[in-house]
Amino acid sequence: MDIVKVFGTNLKKYRMSCGLSQEAFAEKCGMHRTYISAIECFRRSISLENIQRIADALEIEPYKLLMEEAIHA
Repeated sequence: MDIVKVFGTNLKKYRMSCGLSQEAFAEKCGMHRTYISAIECFRRSISLENIQRIADALEIEPYKLLMEEAIHA
């Protein structure tokens, strides 16, 4: 499992299911749009604190962003 790819793919899936652009989502969680883009393109690792901020903005439990199966759900 490539955790960076799993996380980035899940983030994009959940963000899009909320109908949010990268810019709108970044603003919602207090991050920069280019940071969100880099995560979704598998170019950035992410701290546990930022995982929590992203999960809070998506209104999901953080573990869902780390589950490989969530990509196919």
